Amino acid sequence: MLILSDQDIAKLLTMEEAIIAVEQAFKEYANETVDMPDRSTIMIEKHNGSISLMPSYLQTAQVQATKIISIYPDNPRKNLPTTIAWIIVIDPETGMIKAFMDGTYVTAMRTGAITGVAAKYLARKDAKTATVFGAGVQARTQVWAIKTVRDIEQVNVYDPIKSTARKFVSDMSKKLGIEVIQKESAKEAVYGSDIIITATTSSKPVVKREWMDNKTHVSAIGAFYPNYRELDTATIAESKVVVDDLDAVMREAGDILIPLKEGEITRDHIYAELKDLVSGEKSGRLPGDGLTVFKTVGVAIQDASVAKMVLNKIE
Repeated sequence: MLILSDQDIAKLLTMEEAIIAVEQAFKEYANETVDMPDRSTIMIEKHNGSISLMPSYLQTAQVQATKIISIYPDNPRKNLPTTIAWIIVIDPETGMIKAFMDGTYVTAMRTGAITGVAAKYLARKDAKTATVFGAGVQARTQVWAIKTVRDIEQVNVYDPIKSTARKFVSDMSKKLGIEVIQKESAKEAVYGSDIIITATTSSKPVVKREWMDNKTHVSAIGAFYPNYRELDTATIAESKVVVDDLDAVMREAGDILIPLKEGEITRDHIYAELKDLVSGEKSGRLPGDGLTVFKTVGVAIQDASVAKMVLNKIE
């Protein structure tokens, strides 16, 4: 059995490879060769956290993996990451464990990768400027993925913790080789941006529709509880909305569930699932499209596919 740390995986995996793996996983999902039970989550209310189990089996890729993931928004105060995860990869032929992986880096990479896949289909091809809300670990892979699929020249970042934003600017400008600018307000950060990414732990909207251009693409990745959202109702109501998995979103995504409860949208407002775009069943961005939103709560096939990519590079 292989035991791989986050550091081991970081040396093996590129964002381009993660994007390829995740896109292929959603093509397999469209082909109905995926077994993916619902995410099982235990809320640890006493400590403001949650622990989830995420199993999946991709028949064509021949990988079965289960992720155990913890989300603890108060962890940064303890010098610990908000998101902590482990992945167990099992040989589907024998049931034997093939690998036990740190899953924190894989989680960040696969969540960045799905934003990259969605942007490939929904963001304007001439997009040059991106804005990210939040400056934590996840924000880093988000902008890395966007830079991988679009020729981004400038990234704006807004985080209420200014020291975290300053560190993000320093690190990501060097990594991406482009201008990264810390903004003093959320509204200022959005102005003129072609792509907006929300990677926060906020329970209330951090982005308002009135701040955005009509052809902006938004990727909302931070909130996956029914009473949490990062986007206001108007943003959802006025957008072409694509989701990673409709059933999961209808259980977990306050960004969608709250506007539904308010009566501002219906279920039919959701244009497509990501698998519909990558399979060609539905079109991505069309010439007449305005604001587009991709909402993801994260699904297990992302983890399994990226874990398989890592193991392929070792085997």
